[in-house]
Amino acid sequence: MNREPVTPAPLTGEPIALDKALASFDALWSPRIVTTVNDYDVRVTKVEGEHLWHVHDDTDEFFLVLGGELHIDLREPAGERRVTLPQGSVFTVPRGTEHKPSAPDGARILLFEPTGTSTVGDRHEEVPDHVDATTGHALVK
Repeated sequence: MNREPVTPAPLTGEPIALDKALASFDALWSPRIVTTVNDYDVRVTKVEGEHLWHVHDDTDEFFLVLGGELHIDLREPAGERRVTLPQGSVFTVPRGTEHKPSAPDGARILLFEPTGTSTVGDRHEEVPDHVDATTGHALVK
């Protein structure tokens, strides 16, 4: 498992406005950790264009679309398929499933993953310049 240690987001006891969290950064495909739940990060990010094909060998990946529309291409034993997630939709990519998120017109998403999970998974194609290969960045308020 490719996991780098990260400092968890502080538990402040105060509500976190997701719109403000998303407004605090401009980078695409570069998630910010808004809080932690047990050993999981709750991350928000802005996306546009294509990510890359990748696999998380040991964990599922949860997506919630806060705004816009997200596509997730999946390579499954039965073949390739695309899942389209409009605003307000959730989807979980099962561990071990090769997938590639994309958002042609841009989207804002929330991710729920074990702390230290890489945005490019455990196995992936070459990482393009526009994708931040990270385990998440601390949210700067």
